Amino acid sequence: MVLKFKKFISTLKQLFLLIFQIIFSVFAVAQNGLHIPLEFQNAYSKGTRSIDGMPGKKYWQNHSDYKIEAEFNTATRTLKGTEKITYYNESPDNLNFLLIRLYQDMNRPGNSKDWDYPIESFSEGVKINIIKINGIELDINNSTERTGTNLKINESLSPKSKIELYIDWTVEIPRGNSPRMGRYDSTTYMIAYWYPQMAVYDDIDGWDNINYTGLVEFYNDFSNFDVILSVDNQNCLVWATGELQNPEEIFTEKFFDIYKKKEENNIVNFINPGNKNDEILNRKDKLLWHYKADYVPDFAFSFSDHFLWDFTDCIVEPNRTVRINTVYNPSSEGFDKVCGIAKNAITYFSTELPGIPFPYPSMTVFNGSGGMEFPMMVNDTKNEKYSSDVYLTSHEISHTYFPFYMGTNERKYAWMDEGWAVYIPREFQTRNSEDLDSRARVVKSYLNNAGTLNDVPIIMQSSQLRSPSYRIAAYQKAAYAYDVLNDILGKELFVKTLQEYIKRWNGKHPTPYDFFNTFENASGKNLDWFFKPWFFEFGYPDLALEDAKIENGKLKISVEKIGNYPVPVNITCVTENGKEINYYTSAKIWNSGKKIVTIENDIKENINYVYIGNKYIPDINTENNKIILIK
Repeated sequence: MVLKFKKFISTLKQLFLLIFQIIFSVFAVAQNGLHIPLEFQNAYSKGTRSIDGMPGKKYWQNHSDYKIEAEFNTATRTLKGTEKITYYNESPDNLNFLLIRLYQDMNRPGNSKDWDYPIESFSEGVKINIIKINGIELDINNSTERTGTNLKINESLSPKSKIELYIDWTVEIPRGNSPRMGRYDSTTYMIAYWYPQMAVYDDIDGWDNINYTGLVEFYNDFSNFDVILSVDNQNCLVWATGELQNPEEIFTEKFFDIYKKKEENNIVNFINPGNKNDEILNRKDKLLWHYKADYVPDFAFSFSDHFLWDFTDCIVEPNRTVRINTVYNPSSEGFDKVCGIAKNAITYFSTELPGIPFPYPSMTVFNGSGGMEFPMMVNDTKNEKYSSDVYLTSHEISHTYFPFYMGTNERKYAWMDEGWAVYIPREFQTRNSEDLDSRARVVKSYLNNAGTLNDVPIIMQSSQLRSPSYRIAAYQKAAYAYDVLNDILGKELFVKTLQEYIKRWNGKHPTPYDFFNTFENASGKNLDWFFKPWFFEFGYPDLALEDAKIENGKLKISVEKIGNYPVPVNITCVTENGKEINYYTSAKIWNSGKKIVTIENDIKENINYVYIGNKYIPDINTENNKIILIK
């Protein structure tokens, strides 16, 4: 009886503790000042996430191992592949079905697309030939459901268990333009969004069933890839995510010796106009390009039989280098400088901002079209200006950190990825380009739409937006908000806090609230007054010079915050002889909630006029930014 009573008391204590934790979580969320949707409140209650921004004690995420073999036929533009997926359900949930993404189904005539499609870009999508579950072949017609770009397999999976899928598929790459990838000439392709891929099952939404329609990009689990690729044209070289496992089989002895050497001080013109393919490639047998990549969210590859290839190695931390490849069309004048740009960018990212050593062993810049990132690869057009190459190359490579190293859900929150990719390389771009001021460029671009119907709160789900609203929120507005945050905290604390955010969440799936909470927790600052208007509210930045006068040797300047977005205050006083005197304060001057602030400074000179603002501070109305003191 005594034992039963003690057990009852122990159970009662645990129950009260659980209730207290739930009440405390909800109370803390309510006190936060930010609107917290129920999905995130539930995550706090379940213990998968914490209100201090840390992953919860019960945090989990699923993952896969992929073994893929695929061959591309250049004559038919057909990619035929087989894959074995071992999917691990680390969640406490019983999965009633499995969800597979078939990205190329977007090209089917009846499916939604975010852009107008030329007829040559349509295709039949992905043809699924065989599906096996744990070695047993499924009746595809009766065991699967296909909607949009999702394939639902009616197979359950219990918690803390795994399942093996075997899929044999074929996909035709369209002749016309495809978003972020495609055919650039008869023997040159960038192949992405190409293999049947497990969708993400997470603690917030369960299965991610958002269809791929072209605009929103990544949200993937971290997985291991073991991939063997071949092209029917044996003159083609293949570049891919990860590291080449069999260079000694691919290259002749001469070129293998060049390839395997570390070149930390030089850029090697590995494949140049003077080379012949039969001197480079070892064609005793069919060429099978074997690549491996561990714990990455995706896999892409490219190939060509006539592109040039430069490489170098970049030291990112003691005893570790990154192999940097640039692969480009001989007609792309100036692309021979991109390898150096990429090396300098990776050095900047590793040592300055974010100040985290580049996490992957390789990076390949492929000269295709547009500008697009993949793990360890980017697809970049040739630009007319060197500064544009600097901007595009550094922007796309910076995506290595967001969304790949961090695993953010770009489908719902593109600003957690694109905003950082605009902000992080900004100083690098300006330093390395005579005619590029990236910081001013962001402000100018944002002001084109600030406060208009196109300007929506950053927190709005990206998959529900279309451009221009999507690009404003995800790119310019978010990048400027990070700039304001940096200014509020000061560079040293900002970088320290950003690094803590990356440390906590790299290799995981952070949400907006993990970002907000980590920055408050790690910086020791209450930032709700800043986060709420910039990320959650409609509005705009607008300051006005309300008053300026000199009394008793003091210059008194009153600035009014007409718009609801807090921005820095930059005051310029112009003396009678044209000398400029500047006063500056970060946006934290507005954290008290006041609409008007007065700044006082001793003054010994006659002031002709006073104005506020500069090219780095957005202001939708500059007509009220100047007051003349001496007439």
